[in-house]
Amino acid sequence: MQPAGNFFAYPAASDRIALGAGERPRFWVTIDTEEDFDWEAPFSRTGYRLGSVPALAECQTFFERAQVRPIYLVDWPVVADDRAVEILGTAEKGGRCEIGAQLHPWVTPPHDEDVNARNSYTGNLPPGLQRAKMIALRDAIRDRFGVAPVVYRAGRYGLGPDSATMLAELGFRCDTSVRSGFDYREGHGPDYRAAPLDPWWVHTYRGAMLEIPVTTVFGGLLGRVGRPLYHRMARNGTHVGAALARLGLVERIALTPEGIPAERALKAIDIAIEARLPVLNFSFHSPSLQPGNTPYVRSAADIDLFYRWWDVVLDHLARRGVEATTAAEILAMAERKGARPSAG
Repeated sequence: MQPAGNFFAYPAASDRIALGAGERPRFWVTIDTEEDFDWEAPFSRTGYRLGSVPALAECQTFFERAQVRPIYLVDWPVVADDRAVEILGTAEKGGRCEIGAQLHPWVTPPHDEDVNARNSYTGNLPPGLQRAKMIALRDAIRDRFGVAPVVYRAGRYGLGPDSATMLAELGFRCDTSVRSGFDYREGHGPDYRAAPLDPWWVHTYRGAMLEIPVTTVFGGLLGRVGRPLYHRMARNGTHVGAALARLGLVERIALTPEGIPAERALKAIDIAIEARLPVLNFSFHSPSLQPGNTPYVRSAADIDLFYRWWDVVLDHLARRGVEATTAAEILAMAERKGARPSAG
């Protein structure tokens, strides 16, 4: 039995948030808003760029036209950038987006740890250092944007056994770091293979955190029952997972424009609706808004494809009756379905 306050202690049925009769799923757009860096290079505290920051303006305009209020999960370098504060702060004050926190430990003070792959997952750091970095980022967001963040995402999805209690202590109300269906143990990270897809309450002695996992579904002839097969076979390498998808047996589909073609995303949306997931949690990285920063967007043509992906996906969501939501609305919905556990 995992201790209370641990995101890896997957929930009892009473703590999971389910749709009621006649309710429709909602969708949420979460953006990892971060510095530009070489994803293939070793981690470094210096040498990053912020060239993609101006592209946040076009991104925000696009979602405003679509009547979507995204949440920008900003990290330390972005919070320090005046252009980002102007673009996102103005939109947040106008009620057109939300601001949350994303913690990249290697660029967030205090800088008391070695910079390496293991320490790139915040949950691997000593509890005192992890907490100090959370406080530094939370306070910087409050001071720069004028809003205290209540939503947290660990960079690289790097939660630890103490993360939930720390976040509750620091005033956060929900986390969106769990990437269901993924296993990061090979790189010293967490194992989310068995994580639920629906939101759930995580109990801590300081109250409760709502976990809203990033959405990944399993399709193919075997459907959801193929998930264990995928994980067993994928141990032999990513090519095995691709082969299973080509054979039509089972495929893992994340709700993201990064590396997932639109037609597969539409399939994933339909699977999620059939499974009656309350929240379809889409995500992407802000450096993908400018060519050359990520493996997913290398050219101006790729940017056009990126926004075309969203056009197709948003049209499909509208036709399926799935409306956009926000962190505030998700929290309110979760609390209506079961009183938020109080601090003990």
